[in-house]
Amino acid sequence: MSEQPELILETARLILRPLERKDMAIFSAYRSDPSIARHQGWEAPYSEEQAERFIEEMQSVTPGEVGQWFQLGLELKVNGLLIGDVAFQILKNNRRTAEIGMTLSQAFHGQGFGAEAVTELVRYLIDDLEMHRVIANCDPENHAAYHLLEKVGFRREGYFAESLWFKGYWASEYWYGILDREWKGKHQ
Repeated sequence: MSEQPELILETARLILRPLERKDMAIFSAYRSDPSIARHQGWEAPYSEEQAERFIEEMQSVTPGEVGQWFQLGLELKVNGLLIGDVAFQILKNNRRTAEIGMTLSQAFHGQGFGAEAVTELVRYLIDDLEMHRVIANCDPENHAAYHLLEKVGFRREGYFAESLWFKGYWASEYWYGILDREWKGKHQ
């Protein structure tokens, strides 16, 4: 049985690559930032042991495996520093739709790294995996997240008021989507 090729994507400033054991401390640190964890599915602090388990779990997931989230670290080309991660999953009930997510270390907000990473991830999903549609959601209070999605070309498809019991309160959600033809019209 041949080994699955490793998924590595590149942008002008970033390498999107599988997380590695060497990333544990930095991964744990930015996930432990309360301002980052606030809108994410984990609690801060996020220990190095949690980071190690997560990274080990990711090593057993095949990129594009239906129903499985796959995480890619965002590494700066200039110095090899891990500054965040992006993730995607192909939906079980619609194998031509992928959902994405992103986390970026606070120190690297506002510098275009998030848009650069999400643009490359969506390009990969549409051009290489032939997804018809890519979706994402975020908390309406997470202004940076929804501005990033809109900048990249996503369209807000829905607002769901207090639709999710999340971290002890009813959170609202914005849902976004982009179709392959919309993406190609803007990026090719």
